[in-house]
Amino acid sequence: MRPAFRAPVVSVLAAAAAALSLAGCGAMVSAAPSSSSLAASATAPASSAPAPAELKTYTFPNGHVSFKYPADWKVELFTGAGSPSDSATATVVDASGTEQATLYSGRVADGVSHPVTRTVYESAPVPGLAAQPAPAAHYAFYADRMDSSATYRMHLAAGAPESGQGSALDGIIRAGDGVILADVKFIEKPFANDAAAKSWLAGAEGQALKALLLSISYSSPTAP
Repeated sequence: MRPAFRAPVVSVLAAAAAALSLAGCGAMVSAAPSSSSLAASATAPASSAPAPAELKTYTFPNGHVSFKYPADWKVELFTGAGSPSDSATATVVDASGTEQATLYSGRVADGVSHPVTRTVYESAPVPGLAAQPAPAAHYAFYADRMDSSATYRMHLAAGAPESGQGSALDGIIRAGDGVILADVKFIEKPFANDAAAKSWLAGAEGQALKALLLSISYSSPTAP
């Protein structure tokens, strides 16, 4: 995944701004505003937040794990041996064809741990996984440094990450009788420094992937 700001999402916002500008040129002139409305407009802060992107919902074949993603992206599913409901990996691909994230739902997964020095940029509990066993699932974006080499991760973490000395985080989330894993796919050394990582997070691509991870949910099987 390229760390630079992605053109497809930014282009959509630019096109929307152009359309609004053209619409304003053809609008009829309204009556002059009253002094009270002028005062209100002078004090009200202008909103710079972009309109939310249209989203789709993807649900794994097991019917229990789902997530939301931008409508102009797509999901490719790979299933392991045996029944598709036992294990499956969904790869999320953006409008340019770049793989952005992978999500796994299945029954077996291995975790790794080694000492690191962590810098946490952001983390938050995932609402749709709040009912699952502890440690609670968190969206997390951070850098782990070992021997001065930084590894950047945005993923589901088992528990809230903390800055400082620690161990690599387990990304295995227990859900029902299986597990969930979700990772954003970064290329090797995606950011030059922490400032570049924070800048990417604030951009359209970073926010879209953050929203994807926070949207992951699990629904318990219904009794027959």
